[in-house]
Amino acid sequence: MATSKRKTLLITTTILCVSLLFGCTSSKESTTGSNNTGTGEGKTQTAKKTITITYRDDGVGEEGTFYKWIKEISANYPNKNVEIKPTPIQASEGDYFAKIALALKSKDTAPDIVTEDTFILNSDASAGYLEPLDDKLKGWEDWTNGSFIEAMKKGVTASDGKVYGVPYNTDSRGLWYNKEIFKQAGLPEDWQPKSWDDVLNAARTIKEKAAKDVVPIWMNMGKATGEATSMQTYEMLLFGTGDRLYDDESGKWTIKSQGILDALTFIETVNKEKLGPPLSKVLNGQAGNTSSREYLPKGKLAISLDGSWITGNYFADGASPWPEYKDVLGFAPMPTSKGQEPGSITLAGGWALSIPSNSQNKDEAWDFIQYALNKENTQKLVVASGNITVRADVAKDPGYTEMPFNEIATEYLKNAEFRPAQDKYPEVSAQIQTMVESVTTGTSPADAMNKYAQDVTRIVSKDHVTEK
Repeated sequence: MATSKRKTLLITTTILCVSLLFGCTSSKESTTGSNNTGTGEGKTQTAKKTITITYRDDGVGEEGTFYKWIKEISANYPNKNVEIKPTPIQASEGDYFAKIALALKSKDTAPDIVTEDTFILNSDASAGYLEPLDDKLKGWEDWTNGSFIEAMKKGVTASDGKVYGVPYNTDSRGLWYNKEIFKQAGLPEDWQPKSWDDVLNAARTIKEKAAKDVVPIWMNMGKATGEATSMQTYEMLLFGTGDRLYDDESGKWTIKSQGILDALTFIETVNKEKLGPPLSKVLNGQAGNTSSREYLPKGKLAISLDGSWITGNYFADGASPWPEYKDVLGFAPMPTSKGQEPGSITLAGGWALSIPSNSQNKDEAWDFIQYALNKENTQKLVVASGNITVRADVAKDPGYTEMPFNEIATEYLKNAEFRPAQDKYPEVSAQIQTMVESVTTGTSPADAMNKYAQDVTRIVSKDHVTEK
C-alpha cells in the first residue's frame, strides 16, 4: 500500500513539473474577496479561471515589451473572474517553435493562448494544434468592419482556407545604416542603394575608411538564428533576384536556380572579403540581439539587414535605450539584385494570438483576445515594440504615425513578399538555414545548393520540386 502511494505521488509530481514547464491551463477556486459574487457575508464565490498566454522571451524577462504589455492590459481587463498569467518560454527562435509544438500536443501542457509566428501557423494548424477561429470572428465587429488591414489577414489563413489566429503586428525589412559612420567614410547620409553592388561597395568603403572596430555589414547567417536567417537574409536576397521559393501554380519548390546561386554568392562575398562580423558573433542564437542592441547603438556597425521592429530596443523602457537613434539611423530599402523592377524588396511577416486545440478555456481565451487586440491595446503594443500595425485604424492615428520610421517601414510593404503558406515550409526553412551557414563557413554556393536540393527533395518528394 505504501508503495502504491509513493507511485501515485511520483506520477502527480511528474505531471505537475511538466505543467509548470509549459505553463498549462488551470482553473482554481478563488479565496479572495474580489471575486465574491455578492456584497455581504455568506455570498458564494465564483471559480476564478487562470488563462495562460505563452510567448517567446528572448532573454529580457520581465523587462520585455510583451510581458509589460500583458501585465498592463490584464490589470485593466474588465472580467475580474479571469486571471491572465504570462507563461514565457525563454529560447532562441528555432527552439521556441520546437518547444511550442511539444507543448501544444497535450491538454496537460497546452496554454490557453499562444503567440504564433505567421510562418509556423500553417504548419501548426495542419498538425491539428490550433483552433479555427472563423465562427468566432464572424461575430467580432472589429474583424468584419475594416478595422484590420485586409491583406494582413492572409498571414493567419492556413492552406485549408480557415483563420487560425488574430494578427497583432507585422513588419518590413530593409537596410539600417549609421549616418555618422557613413559621413566619416564619405558616403551619403541619405543612402538609397540601387543594386546589390551598391550595398557591397558601401560596405567595402566602410571597411577601408571607417574605424577598424566597425563592422561594415551584418546579416543573420547561422542556423542558431533560425527563421531570421531564412527570411531576413536569404529570402530578402532570393526574392530580389526575381526567383521564388515555391510556385503556387505548379505546386513545386525551386531547388536549383541562378537566383539561388546569386543569393548565396552575395553571402559568400560578405564573408570572403571580411565585410561581416566575426563568425563567433554571427553563428550563435543571440546574433540578432548583438547587432541591434550592442553594435548599432555603440557605433560599431555601419549597415544591418534587419527588421522594422529593432527600434523598439531603443525606447526609454526598451532593452537598449538609445535616445539618439532617430537622428543617427537611416532605413534604406533593400534593392533588387541588379536594380530591376520593382526596384526594392521586403519580406513581411508578423505574429498572431492563437488558441490551441487543447486549450481548456477556449471561450475565455477568445474573450481576452478580443480585448487585447482592440484598437487601443494594439496601438499600445506596436508603439512600445516598434512594430508595424495590422489595424487600419491604428495606422491613421497620430500616436502611431509620429513614431520615427513607422511611415517609411509601412511604405516598404507595397513591394512585400510573403513566405509560402505551405505546411512543409518550416522544414524547408531549416534546410535554408543549413545552406546559408555552410556558405558562411566556406562551402561553395554550388555545393551548398546541391545539398539543399537533395534535402528539400527528400522532404517534399520528387514530384514537388523543380529546377530553373
